[in-house]
Amino acid sequence: MKRSFASDNNAAVHPNIMEAIVNANTEDYVSYGDDPYTEKAKQLFNEIFDTDTDVYFVFNGTGANVAAISHIIKPWQCIMSSSLSHIHNDECGAPEKFSGSKLITLPSVDGKITPDQLKPLLHSVGFEHHSQPGVISITQATEMGIVYQPHEIEAIARFAHENELYLHVDGARIANAVAHLGLSLSEIITLTGVDVISFGGTKNGLMMGESVVFLNPDLAKDFPYVRKQTMQLASKMRYISAQFIAHFKDNLWLQTASHANKMARLLADKIKDIPEIKITMPVHINAVFACVPREIIKPLQEKYFFYVWNHQNNEVRWMTHFNTTEQDIDDFVLTIRQLLNHS
Repeated sequence: MKRSFASDNNAAVHPNIMEAIVNANTEDYVSYGDDPYTEKAKQLFNEIFDTDTDVYFVFNGTGANVAAISHIIKPWQCIMSSSLSHIHNDECGAPEKFSGSKLITLPSVDGKITPDQLKPLLHSVGFEHHSQPGVISITQATEMGIVYQPHEIEAIARFAHENELYLHVDGARIANAVAHLGLSLSEIITLTGVDVISFGGTKNGLMMGESVVFLNPDLAKDFPYVRKQTMQLASKMRYISAQFIAHFKDNLWLQTASHANKMARLLADKIKDIPEIKITMPVHINAVFACVPREIIKPLQEKYFFYVWNHQNNEVRWMTHFNTTEQDIDDFVLTIRQLLNHS
């Protein structure tokens, strides 16, 4: 199969990550996280967030989101997010099932939401017939590949805390957002007032594994029981933890994300002058959204698999990852031009 442009989930495991898994497979260790790999990984999270965090490793992104949100919300409260959010569109109702809470979505073109959109939802406060606002969930970077600026997150966090709400961040592609902004994770997350973040790794070279990171350790009280109930407690946790140790060593996590972002920008640069193709979103991370002629979609997919994002206007999503090469981009663009009968 040629290189796919469907998802960074399709990429192979980074060799350094695979090596870390193998190296953790040499002897017995105490299970469920009482091992030196997990302890070391937790220390590294404190360093990159530049604060004392409480970190819990889980299997996958949906599990991270579900466990985090379920812990900080009450069943009679609601979760507020973008209409394009992963927790709304791509988690099969899991956040609502496990939290018992209603999910309210706000219209968005690029995946972002603002305090002005959230304010009208406060009219429900104190009215027993309505779900009470409890958690705001945003995605950094958004499902449309757009990155929140720190001041935008800070404004949402301030709104949340002024109204006794919590702010959760779905950080499935947080590394790509950090690489795009050129700022530290502390500047983007810690100092902006985020309460808890689902920190992604699978889309950036890991075999499996994400983490739930509480920026306020006091908020994590009793979370171990929630992780167990949501079936996210790994018995052989060292195989997840060891991956994060390798992930952070020599800033590998930023190198891989930066490369993926660079390849997406290269792709956008090479197709922007093709008149039949219209790029629909700014290219911040490793995603290119574009409207293309309907007749080339199927034959192009047969050679390079990718997803159609919006069938109504033939908008597609092309994703790059740490293994994408410039030659992959050149070959892909050449195929597009051939299908469009360009010389």
